[in-house]
Amino acid sequence: MTGPRTAARRAVRSRARGAAIAAFVVLAATVPAAAGASGTQRIDVALPYVCLFPSGERSAAVRISAAFPERVAAGEPIEPADVTTTVELPKPAVADLAALGAAGVRAATRLKVGVTQDEATAEATWHGSTEPTALPADGPLTLTATGDVPSVTGRGAGELSMTAGDFSLDFTLTTADGGAPDPAEVTVDCALAEDAPDGGRLVGVLVGADDDGGTDGPGGPPSGSPSGSPSGAPSASGSPGQPEEGPPGRQGERAPRVTEPGRGGAAAKATAPTCKYDEKYPAGPMSLNAYITGYSNVNKLDGAALIPPFCTLITQGEPQFEFFPDYSGAWITQHSTADLYHRQRKQTPPFEATFLTFDFTPTTATMVLEQTGPMTIDSHGTTDFVFTSTDTHVRAPLVLRVTKLEVNGTPLDVGAKCRTKTSLASPEPEPAKYPGDHLVLHGRGEQTTGEPATGYLLLSGGPLTGKVTIPAFTGCGTADGEDLDRLLTASVSGSGNYVKQIQGQTCFVSADVLNPDECTDDAQPRKVPVAER
Repeated sequence: MTGPRTAARRAVRSRARGAAIAAFVVLAATVPAAAGASGTQRIDVALPYVCLFPSGERSAAVRISAAFPERVAAGEPIEPADVTTTVELPKPAVADLAALGAAGVRAATRLKVGVTQDEATAEATWHGSTEPTALPADGPLTLTATGDVPSVTGRGAGELSMTAGDFSLDFTLTTADGGAPDPAEVTVDCALAEDAPDGGRLVGVLVGADDDGGTDGPGGPPSGSPSGSPSGAPSASGSPGQPEEGPPGRQGERAPRVTEPGRGGAAAKATAPTCKYDEKYPAGPMSLNAYITGYSNVNKLDGAALIPPFCTLITQGEPQFEFFPDYSGAWITQHSTADLYHRQRKQTPPFEATFLTFDFTPTTATMVLEQTGPMTIDSHGTTDFVFTSTDTHVRAPLVLRVTKLEVNGTPLDVGAKCRTKTSLASPEPEPAKYPGDHLVLHGRGEQTTGEPATGYLLLSGGPLTGKVTIPAFTGCGTADGEDLDRLLTASVSGSGNYVKQIQGQTCFVSADVLNPDECTDDAQPRKVPVAER
């Protein structure tokens, strides 16, 4: 399921209106009701979908719950809270996953949400992720995803409504022994059933007029750019477009503004390190930069370490095209290189993680990831010049260095040379071509011309996932102190640690004119991603 899926995407939409839907038992949608706290409404909506699995279409039930304000002032963002997406896959769909060699799955979900206010429209994407789940021996599979979702700001007074649209599941498959089958990742696209209750409507929020009766916020329209035109069509790169006037209606009517969580906000930018080219790392003709953040599991400690936003400097390679024999499309390959960057060093900023060592002792470590060799970004995909699908592998040799260690409040001197003996290591899909130990992260992205990208693409960013082995430690301790190598190795080192990193939108620093939606005035990435579990 890694080739072009234009036909499949169309088929699942068209056949969702056919006889298969008639046999689907429609789940009743719960009408949004006021919650206990005044001014808040909670929704719990169950919707029927039809999903395209390897063996064909399968019905699936998707339940969406969240909390929204009942009413907001003009120009005030509507921020969904406590968003949970639960999907129940029927037994045949579970059998499809098992037939691929999977004994367990982890899923990232993507729900398209249409936003409408009067005749103006926009579109948001609600991302979520699930915990690793074993496939049942018999029966359906229920997966529950949570995650941050965009806020929405109305462009005037009147009800703003949100409606569920297409739904996708990006599965990461695991075998019974903790390995990965081939393929290790599968994407399943789903279409909302034609007879979904109320057309998939989720909620309506009343946007109130100002005291003076105007339709805009104080001093004019809210600041910032909308995510797209009134038709909901963003720029081709997936980045926000420029403000545009809405269709005929109220004077000044514009599309609702969709703001991704933590992307470009002042608070998020304030916590991000400097990310710009300098005299030691000068920009070239194809230079990009981007922030990355995410989590890495430490299985032995039954926890995850948050890696705060860090900077990458990227040299984008020229895409290469090999046309299909009938010229209906082409294969695409692209080789790019990158470097971690922090204060003119190829490393991340120091970050802290606290775990319960041996299940009861709080241990806080300050760590740094150091790049020890070339970092590469290789993309392979296909395009029919309308729909493009790409798989990207990021390979980076990284050692983990521990700079501070505190056990139950007591500092332990780890010395200046405490680090893993070798690079972090991941299963390598092409070991002959890429020998040696290195971290491997994979991302899959799709884009239809005129629509925002989904998943991971180099320019627009997105989720990158993989598994990593943390090697044994060396050099931990001082000459006149305790040797801590064995303690850290026994507590931390091991295989199968799940990693999920989120890359933000890149800034094309070599452009003659910087894109203000992507770059700050001093050529740093404007958008800081938010870590997702």
